[in-house]
Amino acid sequence: MTDSKYFTTTKKGEIFELKAELNSDKKEKKKEAVKKVIASMTVGKDVSALFPDVVNCMQTDNLELKKLVYLYLMNYAKSQPDMAIMAVNTFVKDCEDPNPLIRALAVRTMGCIRVDKITEYLCEPLRKCLKDEDPYVRKTAAVCVAKLHDINAQLVEDQGFLDTLKDLISDSNPMVVANAVAALSEIAESHPNSNLLDLNPQSINKLLTALNECTEWGQIFILDCLANYTPRDDRESQSICERVTPRLSHANSAVVLSAVKVLMKFMEMLPKDLDYYGTLLKKLAPPLVTLLSAEPELQYVALRNINLIVQKRPEILKHEMKVFFVKYNDPIYVKLEKLDIMIRLASQANIAQVLAELKEYATEVDVDFVRKAVRAIGRCAIKVEQSAERCVSTLLDLIQTKVNYVVQEAIVVIKDIFRKYPNKYESVIATLCENLDSLDEPEARAAMIWIVGEYAERIDNADELLESFLEGFHDESTQVQLQLLTAIVKLFLKKPTETQELVQQVLSLATQDSDNPDLRDRGYIYWRLLSTDPVAAKEVVLAEKPLISEETDLIEPTLLEELICHIGTLASVYHKPPSAFVEGSRGVMHKRLPARTGSGEGTESPDVGNVAGGSAPEAAPSIIPSQGDLLGDLLNLDLAPPTTTGPPPPTSGMQMGGMDLLGGGLDSLLGGDIGGSPAMGAGFGAAPAVMPASLNAPVGGGLGDLFDLGGGVGMPMGAYIPPKTVWLPAMKAKGLEISGTFARRAGVIQMELVLTNKAMSVMTDFAIQFNRNSFGLAPAGPLQVLTPLGPNQTIEVSLPLSTVGPVMKMDPLNNLQVAVKNNIDVFYFSCQYPISMLFVEDGKMERQVFLATWKDIPNDNESQFQIQDCHLNSDAASNKLQGSNIFTIAKRTVEGQDMLYMAIKLSNGIWVLAELKMQAGNPNYTISLKCRAPEVSQCVFQCYEAVLKN
Repeated sequence: MTDSKYFTTTKKGEIFELKAELNSDKKEKKKEAVKKVIASMTVGKDVSALFPDVVNCMQTDNLELKKLVYLYLMNYAKSQPDMAIMAVNTFVKDCEDPNPLIRALAVRTMGCIRVDKITEYLCEPLRKCLKDEDPYVRKTAAVCVAKLHDINAQLVEDQGFLDTLKDLISDSNPMVVANAVAALSEIAESHPNSNLLDLNPQSINKLLTALNECTEWGQIFILDCLANYTPRDDRESQSICERVTPRLSHANSAVVLSAVKVLMKFMEMLPKDLDYYGTLLKKLAPPLVTLLSAEPELQYVALRNINLIVQKRPEILKHEMKVFFVKYNDPIYVKLEKLDIMIRLASQANIAQVLAELKEYATEVDVDFVRKAVRAIGRCAIKVEQSAERCVSTLLDLIQTKVNYVVQEAIVVIKDIFRKYPNKYESVIATLCENLDSLDEPEARAAMIWIVGEYAERIDNADELLESFLEGFHDESTQVQLQLLTAIVKLFLKKPTETQELVQQVLSLATQDSDNPDLRDRGYIYWRLLSTDPVAAKEVVLAEKPLISEETDLIEPTLLEELICHIGTLASVYHKPPSAFVEGSRGVMHKRLPARTGSGEGTESPDVGNVAGGSAPEAAPSIIPSQGDLLGDLLNLDLAPPTTTGPPPPTSGMQMGGMDLLGGGLDSLLGGDIGGSPAMGAGFGAAPAVMPASLNAPVGGGLGDLFDLGGGVGMPMGAYIPPKTVWLPAMKAKGLEISGTFARRAGVIQMELVLTNKAMSVMTDFAIQFNRNSFGLAPAGPLQVLTPLGPNQTIEVSLPLSTVGPVMKMDPLNNLQVAVKNNIDVFYFSCQYPISMLFVEDGKMERQVFLATWKDIPNDNESQFQIQDCHLNSDAASNKLQGSNIFTIAKRTVEGQDMLYMAIKLSNGIWVLAELKMQAGNPNYTISLKCRAPEVSQCVFQCYEAVLKN
């Protein structure tokens, strides 16, 4: 009879019966009773009252009974910690049992009992088991250390278990090695800075030896551990790859993906011209293809990983396009993923095949899939220029099918094709206009409106078409309303005489009748542009648009690198870093691919002979003006309204009645008083005189500007930002504390402020102004504190700065005097900005020009400094400095000493040239700076020191 009988009983009062049976003298009866107890426990009954009786049954030689008792113990030890201590003696005894299975069972159960009181009693038995003669016991004990570390990390460290675990990596048994690696990896993950897995070539060799003989999960642990190692050079990297490659043919897909992860990471270090590099690329394709013959769920995981691999190295699968063709019985999630990869692999060689497939997919029954297939045709046109014509004719064929959702998707992608290939396929516009009535989705309507507005001069009845959309303006989605507003303004600028009423109507709808702030703002901007300067309006609204890029959905490179390091984990399925979905301290370590070695770029020395035709850079810039008396007193600040180049913005309460757009009827609107604070004058509230270039760049500047919220677009990662310091203590500012720092992002200098209200009253009406300073720093906009700052509240504000303010030499040079006003008072403080904020992005210089300029600057202007206690090699130093716009022009090595020649350009046009000398093994560097304004040198040296040491 099977064990199911233990689950069928529903008797009352059975606890007493079980108690009697557990204390029976007969072994068989005892075993039956324990089975009943476990059965009751499994179905959720509370049998904790039997704890002492079950624990008494531990003293037995029967392995089956012992396992059952241990199972009970694991479940109830937490709720009965005092009783659980009774079992400690048996554990200690079982750990010395002659049977290795019992020893291992005891140590496994010890690790699962999460009771603090017991853990210290278990240290001695665990220590013995870690050095047990039987490998089965050792491998179980290794995992137990990780469990114990989770309960009491300090205890494990004090008892020296971590060192014992490290010794187990050199064990003769591969399963022990695998478990030791797994345990150490688990512990290291929860303590990222512990450096537990201190891998070196010797230990890597031991792991690779164990790799061949492990179970499949052991192999995964070892491969994941290898992926965290950074080889010393390309030779070591190649040797590891050679020994990992056989894992690609393993039957377990998890082993295959872990091996792919190791190879993808170490390939980064192999020179591309190496024969082995090509061989490895060829070897990676078959295992990935094989993964696609598994069941759909596994296929999906494999496809998500392949999607990442194809973005990093498309050459691996470039000949395997057919594998990604969709099968009729694939689930939708597999179909969509395959479609995505097909587009990524599309090239001139296979585009005909791909298009034939996509056209077929566009006639399927699954609506989501059809939509994606139509979009894919458009993406092919944008990616492979030679296929564009074919794609457009395919899309036109699909439009002729008159299937509603197909037509709508086709119009959306044709809009993108027009953006990519202007003045090429506009002949199809007539066909598109025929389908206007069938469009009911916002994205398709917006795309069609864009096409009509953009090509209004080619469409005879453009005004009628747009007017038809205008009839239901308020029922449209925001996307369509914004597009319609822009399209009608474009139409007006192209055909002003015929469409004046239409444009007045849309501006009135957008500004007066709409409660959407985006729409109102855009309406006001167009209204003001058209009424004050139609020529400027034409330049802004009809400006040439940048071509769209071929792949807009690629993962951002640094994130892609991190995800490649997580192949085969959840991160690679979500396409998000672990920190985005793992809570707590685990999983927050960011991983990066290693840098490629062996590239000999920039190592030759600059030519020291005479430079033929080498000219100095532009005329020597004007040096900072010096003023006799340093009026650093902020009481002399000019708090009157600064002169604005454009009209001030209208206030929201203004009437925008039917004014004549071309007759300058908006004068009263534009001349209105904006109402600054009477106590301060309007100086704090009004717009600044000049905006920095990047702030008034057109919105159409590509997706780069849109998503660039953190780092700069063209700026290397790691620009140095000083830590925040307190600039104005609360005691000196009636409870307002201001701390902050300066940063340069995407070419814009930001003053990053933290305002804390330590007073009892609410603070509002914040504004800021600077005194004249050495480099003309001035706020490029008002201080945006949008909500009142309540007591004990803190708010972070980023204030963009320009460098076109009034100039006066300060002492020290980088001193900045600031006034901050709120509803309570005006407060003054001074702070010092790192001069690296003024280093501009176009500070690169040709070698010959560098040499000529170096000679041209008098030797008296040269300053020498020592940077002490810095442990970077020349490449690392160069990369770090480039993040702060200090560009290496050349590098040469003389008698073991590396010399870096560098150029810096300040925002006011001053160039600083530098020579950085560093000797391997010597932590002290020498830097020589040459500049036409030598007073800058001291500040520049401070920047070098700050950047290199942080």
